[in-house]
Amino acid sequence: MLKIGNIEIENAILLAPMEDVTDVSFRLVCKELGADLVYTEFVNSEGLIRANEKTHKKLKIIDEERPVGIQIYGANIDSMVGAAKIAEAESPDLIDINAGCWVKNVVGQGAGSALLKDPPFMQQLVEAVVKSVKIPVTVKTRLGWDHESIKILEVAKRMEDAGAVSLTIHCRTRKMGHKGDAEWQWIPKIKEVVNIPVFLNGNVLNAYDVKKAFEETGADGVMIARGAIGNPWIFLEAKELIQTGTISTVIDEEIKIKSCLRHLKLAIDIKGEKRAVLEHRKFYSGYLKGLYGASKVRSDLMQFIDYNGVEEALLNYLEYLRDHKEELQT
Repeated sequence: MLKIGNIEIENAILLAPMEDVTDVSFRLVCKELGADLVYTEFVNSEGLIRANEKTHKKLKIIDEERPVGIQIYGANIDSMVGAAKIAEAESPDLIDINAGCWVKNVVGQGAGSALLKDPPFMQQLVEAVVKSVKIPVTVKTRLGWDHESIKILEVAKRMEDAGAVSLTIHCRTRKMGHKGDAEWQWIPKIKEVVNIPVFLNGNVLNAYDVKKAFEETGADGVMIARGAIGNPWIFLEAKELIQTGTISTVIDEEIKIKSCLRHLKLAIDIKGEKRAVLEHRKFYSGYLKGLYGASKVRSDLMQFIDYNGVEEALLNYLEYLRDHKEELQT
């Protein structure tokens, strides 16, 4: 059971915070398709306390996407406390502390999964943030720095003692990055040592993975990251599969293309046309995956910097797919 503050959801499916992906527009799309809890991109605490405009824009949230969490990262306790207060002023439903990011420019600052090298300091940092705000604080982390230093059971207990109200575990080490199979078997072990909800993350790429994760681990929630990029229907499909035992909704070419355009429109409303169109290019591969001739269409879409051009190209493509549906299936 997902239980964070006043939020209570059975078999909760969460959208993970992802840099350059989980902006307001993408969160809204996922929310409309069944995501129970969504998160902002991870936000640099140093950028926030220094009033960096680009960093602060990542805090933007709207009521339609609630419940929503703001995720912050950093290695300096004072900076994290200051950033948490700034984030709280945007009225999120919770603040999440990133103790799991594995990329070099984050861990090089001593942040993200680098915090796993020093569990006592990690506890001090989380406790300081918890005491500085009035809203719930959660933590997302990994199993350990590498397989020789897995201390997740100690870390989990320390996070609970620090006041974190839930934990999300990416079931890989920092050294693994996104490689190798996520080690879901740690989730039941972690649940044995804490009394707060534990959410699973890692290797959740389709609806069947979601159902399997709940059944095999007893996780209180399942968080989806890369599996949602270009495939936000994963939330809808997973809900159907869990509730009915089957996936009845067919995600055809019309749904894919119109969802892609819906996403782009939302992004334009928030970011402006040119920026939104340029940034949307990374989503075409996912939205058009599996469709005949998609690679050529993706290449053509890269030339546009306006919505009308994208819309015309995609609707013409949809018309072509409809007109040739029978022959393309043979």
